[in-house]
Amino acid sequence: MSEARTAVLISGTGTNLQAFIDRAAADSLAATLALVLSNRGDAYGLVRAGNAGLPTAVIDHRDYASREAFDREIAARLDAHDIEFVILAGFMRILSPWFVGQYIGRLLNVHPALLPLYPGLDTHRRVLDSGDRFHGSTVHFVTEELDAGPSVLQGRLPVAPSVDAAELARRVQTIEHRIYPDALNWLASGRLRYVDGRAVLDDKVLDSPVVREFQ
Repeated sequence: MSEARTAVLISGTGTNLQAFIDRAAADSLAATLALVLSNRGDAYGLVRAGNAGLPTAVIDHRDYASREAFDREIAARLDAHDIEFVILAGFMRILSPWFVGQYIGRLLNVHPALLPLYPGLDTHRRVLDSGDRFHGSTVHFVTEELDAGPSVLQGRLPVAPSVDAAELARRVQTIEHRIYPDALNWLASGRLRYVDGRAVLDDKVLDSPVVREFQ
C-alpha cells in the first residue's frame, strides 16, 4: 500500500498527534494520516484533527462488554479506512491480544522512559526518586506485554539536579514530538520492520534502540 495510510489513536489532548500533523504539513512525513480515532468524544485531539481536515471517529469503550469487543470495533473502523499502520498517541486503553495480533509489526507506541526502565505510569517521578542521571522517551513496537515490545528509537536527555517532575515531563514530551514522527517515517518507508519478534532497521537487527541525545 503505497500511501502508508496511518491511523492515530488518542484519548486526550493530542500533542503527539499535533507533531504528526505538523510534519505532514511540512511535507516531511512518509505516511498519510488517514484517521484519528478516540475512545473519548471530548478529547481535544479531535479538535486538532478537525482543524487539520483529518477524518475522525469516536468509539466509546464503555459501550462494549469486553476489551476485545471494543478492539474489534476499532479494527472494523480501521479496515473501513484502509489503514496500514497504527500509532498510539496517548491512547489510554490496554489493547487486547486479539488486536495486537491483527496489527503486529504495524503498531507503534511511545513511552516516556528509557525502556526497559520504568514501564507503566508515573515515570518522571520514579526517575527523580531513583536519582537517575538520564531520562527520555522510547518508541517501540507494540506486543501483548505492556511496554515490552522491541524498542526502535530513544531520545535521551540529562536530568538536571534542580528539575521537578512537571518540568521533566514537559522536556520528555518535547523529545517525543521529535522522535515519534521519525520512527513512523522509518516504518512507512519500509526501512523499519518487525521480524520474528525483533526490530530490524535497514536490514540490521536492532539489539538496542537507536539513541538520540538531547539537552
